[in-house]
Amino acid sequence: MGINVEEKLVSVIVAVYNIEEYLPRCIDSILAQTYRNLEIILVDDGSTDSSGSICDNYAQKDRRIKVIHKKNGGLSDARNAGLDKASGDYIGFVDGDDWIDEDMYRAMYEACEKEKAQIAACRYKQITRSGIIDASAGNSVSLSKAEALEIYVCGDERYLIYNSVWSKLFAKELIFGMRFPVGKNSEDIMFTTKAFCKMERLAYLDKAYYNYVLDREGSIMNEKAGERRIKDEIPFWREQIAYIREAGMPTLSDKAAYHFYRRMLFYYIDFMENRKTKEFAQEIIRQLRADKGIIRRIYKEDYAALGDKVRMKLILAWPWAYYKAVRIYDKYVIPLRSKG
Repeated sequence: MGINVEEKLVSVIVAVYNIEEYLPRCIDSILAQTYRNLEIILVDDGSTDSSGSICDNYAQKDRRIKVIHKKNGGLSDARNAGLDKASGDYIGFVDGDDWIDEDMYRAMYEACEKEKAQIAACRYKQITRSGIIDASAGNSVSLSKAEALEIYVCGDERYLIYNSVWSKLFAKELIFGMRFPVGKNSEDIMFTTKAFCKMERLAYLDKAYYNYVLDREGSIMNEKAGERRIKDEIPFWREQIAYIREAGMPTLSDKAAYHFYRRMLFYYIDFMENRKTKEFAQEIIRQLRADKGIIRRIYKEDYAALGDKVRMKLILAWPWAYYKAVRIYDKYVIPLRSKG
C-alpha cells in the first residue's frame, strides 16, 4: 500500500532502553499501520543489550525509520530527543515494550482532521499475565476544550482520558516547544495538562487501539514506587492544580485539588500496607495537615461528596483509625455487597 501524498506526516516517537525481547513486536506494529505516511523515530537511550542493533536493522529495511543513539538519560530525555528530530504535522508516542493496533494512527489522524481537533485520544487495552482488559465501547465524540478538561481532571465513567501521551495524537503546532521534565517519573501529567490547556478541541475515540503491558515486575507497592510517588507524582499533581489556576480556570483548579486530595487518601492506604513504605504514609499525613485550610474550603463545594468529607475529617484527626476503618470495610462490607 503506497503513501497518499495528500495525507499529513505523522511522527511516531519510540523511546528504547534494554527491551530487546519486546522491541520487534512494537516496531512491527507501527510498520503495520494502515496509515502509511509515518516518520518513525527510534530513540536508543544508551541500551546495553541488543536493542540498539535491532533499531539499526529495522532502519535498513524501511526508509521511514530514523534512529537516534544517545547516552542514557531516561524516558523524558529520550522523548525530548525524538521531539527535536520530529518533522511531522502530528506527533504520537509509543513505549517500546507495548504495541499498537494497525488502525490506530489512521483512526486518530482522520478524527483530528474531521473534527478540526488538535488532539485525538483513544482507550487502551491492559495486557496482564492473566488476560486482556478492554472496556471500550467503540463510540467516538468530539469534545470542546472545557468538556475535555473537565473529564480529564474529574474523571467520567463514559470516557477514559488519562495522562499517558501514548494514548494520544498531538498536532505538532500545539506542543511546539514543549518538553518532558528530565530526570522525573510521571512525566506525562504536566505534558498532557499543558497540551489540554492550549487546545481548542479533542477527538475522543472510545476504542482501545493501544496495548499497554502492565508492569512486568508486578504492581505491588514497593519502596521505589513509594519514593516515586512522593518525589515526582505528588509534586506534578500540585503543579497541575497551580497551572490550571494560572490558565484562568480557578473552579477547575479547585476540582483538580479535590481529586488530588482524594488520591492522597488512596496513597496513604497503599503506603500503610507495606512496612517499608510506612514513612511515606506519614508524609502524606504531614502534607494533608499542612493543607488543612485549602481542604476545608474546597470540601465545602457542592461537588465534594459526603463520604469524602467524612473520610478526610477522620484521616486528619485519627490517621490510624482511618486506616483500620478502610481495612474493615474492604474485608467485610465489600464481600457482603458483592454477594448481594
